[in-house]
Amino acid sequence: MFRPGDVVVYTKTKHTTSPGPRAHDIEPESRGEYYTYAVDKYWIVDQVDTDAILVRTRRGKSHRIALDDPRLRLAKWWERLFLRSRFPTPA
Repeated sequence: MFRPGDVVVYTKTKHTTSPGPRAHDIEPESRGEYYTYAVDKYWIVDQVDTDAILVRTRRGKSHRIALDDPRLRLAKWWERLFLRSRFPTPA
C-alpha cells in the first residue's frame, strides 16, 4: 500500500490547555482546563518494512509507524495540491 516517496497524513491526538489553529475534533475536559484534540501531520514515506513504515517530517525528524495504524493514510489529491507546502520535499 505504501511506497517510499508517498506523502501521508497522520492524525495525532494531543492534550493541552490551548488547541492550535490546525486542531480539529476539539473536546473540552469536564473541568474545562484542558482540551483533547487531533492535528493532522503531513509526512513523507522514507522506508517500508514488513510491519511498519519510516516517515520523515518537514523538519527532518523520523518516526516509525505501524502499517495497521488507523490514524495513518495516504494524502488525498486535494491535500497534495493545496497543502503541498506542509509536506517535506523528497530526498
